[in-house]
Amino acid sequence: MFKRFYEDLNPYLKPNNVLIIYGPRRVGKTVLLEKFLKETSLKYKLNNGDDLAVQEILGSGSIERIKNYAQGYELIALDEAQNIPNIGNGLKILVDHVPEIKVIATGSASFDLTNKVGEPLTGRHLSLKLYPLAQLELLDALTRYELEEKKSEYLIFGAYPAVLTLPTTDEKIEYLRELVNSYLLKDVLALEQVKNSKILLDLLRLLAFQVGSEVSLSELASNLGIDYKTVARYLDLLEKGFVLINIRGFSRNLRKEITKKSKYYFYDLGVRNAIVSNFNPLNIRDDIGKLWENFLVIERIKKQEYKKIYTNNYFWRTWDQAEVDFVEEREGGIYGYEFKYRNKGKTSKQFIKSYPKAKLEIVTQENYLDFIV
Repeated sequence: MFKRFYEDLNPYLKPNNVLIIYGPRRVGKTVLLEKFLKETSLKYKLNNGDDLAVQEILGSGSIERIKNYAQGYELIALDEAQNIPNIGNGLKILVDHVPEIKVIATGSASFDLTNKVGEPLTGRHLSLKLYPLAQLELLDALTRYELEEKKSEYLIFGAYPAVLTLPTTDEKIEYLRELVNSYLLKDVLALEQVKNSKILLDLLRLLAFQVGSEVSLSELASNLGIDYKTVARYLDLLEKGFVLINIRGFSRNLRKEITKKSKYYFYDLGVRNAIVSNFNPLNIRDDIGKLWENFLVIERIKKQEYKKIYTNNYFWRTWDQAEVDFVEEREGGIYGYEFKYRNKGKTSKQFIKSYPKAKLEIVTQENYLDFIV
């Protein structure tokens, strides 16, 4: 068992409010919920959103039936809540009409949970996002030295909890292949408009080889034989399904800056490597720069989420190829980071010239833990 950052949910639970825990499939949302319920003193009811009887009651819109469902309990816990029709309205009735009730809902499809729940529960819900294990969570069980020793494992196999507990390389690879083929795209493919898993996987393969580079939607559309708008819609769904993260270009309206393109990173490097079927050791790979950049970006985003660092994230690049890998806009300041795996290199003089008040730092194998934990 790994200790998660949100191990204790009590600070986030409020009467007549819904706590939403969401994130990719298989990252440990159910385990986190069950562990909390095992230790809580609250009288609770736990149901799964796949249960037809629960779907029927909470999706009914009936105040009386939903009140009867919650009667006698202090806490209602719903796992896989996105599978319940009209879940937002059902939760609204719960918190509006059952005095002092506390509610926890977990789900893996952000486009269902946040969109369906957000509007009905405006001002009456709190959302926590759970990722594959963060380096700052692993630091609870490992020393900094041990974490650095295992760095290559995280770059190759990612950080899904189950992967980190499997004893052999073959078992890790098999788990990740199964994750990609059976679970990863399940939420996206569940939508009526998306029926072709092959195109989605082909799109993800193209993006896997372009980690750290600006992506052209028209070029992707041409390679896949589909139209531009379809590519844009698929990318949006893959973001909402916790497969990809989109980073936009940073600009203060200087004409030479690239702003309209995006970079895409994977929530988990094990998933990325499974998509391209490459689990080779780092010393014989030609994509180590991409892995290093993706690793630092996603781990930094996990840190921002868990430590409540409120920031806008960008990359910076000009038409004459000056670049900074990652830019944070926070607390009225601009902070640039350049990622170097093999050597320290030099910082971008053009970035500092363009933004004299900005701070710029190089992140290497020597100092990366300071950046992400």
